[in-house]
Amino acid sequence: MLPYQSEVLRSAPDRRSRPPDVVAPASEGRQVSRDRDRRVVPDERISRPLAVVVCGAPGSGKSTVGALLAHELGAALLDLDTATASLTAVISTLHGISDLDDPALAALTRAARYEAITCVAVDNLAAGVSAVMVAPFTVERRDLGAWDLLQRRMQEAGGSAVMVWLCISADEVRARVERRGAERDLTKLRPDWTAGLDLAPPAAPHIAVDALSGPGEVAGVVLSALSQDVPQRGGTDGDHARGG
Repeated sequence: MLPYQSEVLRSAPDRRSRPPDVVAPASEGRQVSRDRDRRVVPDERISRPLAVVVCGAPGSGKSTVGALLAHELGAALLDLDTATASLTAVISTLHGISDLDDPALAALTRAARYEAITCVAVDNLAAGVSAVMVAPFTVERRDLGAWDLLQRRMQEAGGSAVMVWLCISADEVRARVERRGAERDLTKLRPDWTAGLDLAPPAAPHIAVDALSGPGEVAGVVLSALSQDVPQRGGTDGDHARGG
């Protein structure tokens, strides 16, 4: 286990002026390109397949960042919503629940949904393929026992697990959810909705990244951290700092 990281990673200020097809220079450990033919090979310090667990609040950019990471790592992309939405809809219909955020629906489906993407991640790691797992991971963020279990399963498959936390404020969450205007977000527009969000950093060791930067910049910071073995931080650590 890597030692705890003491600060939130943020992209360097001068990154905003770089060309749109390159986010991080090679000198920072990894170049992030939009061109699949120029996709970099994972750094030699990443000696075995990784399960990169990308978590954060609604609107933090989990899916977009996860897709960029999967592209650059040559990893399988396992997005909880994409992978399990159809079966969740079946359960929702059978039980007459229209709100996908209804706690009753979560109680019926949560364990099976996470087990589905975990099993696929295990299969990929066993085949030598990294996986990027995108989901809130609420239990694993808060329960060290649950996170340790997930890590052990990845290790037994021949890989390792790293948690990435996208940091975002309640005000920014609301602004982003309102901007994207997705049908699934209708119940999130209640005035008191953000008050119930868990925006505290994970208790489990993790790489914390400021989600206010663009998705490409966030992905570049994560890739640099992975290649440079940037130490991870625990949720009780109060210091925040900048990467780059």
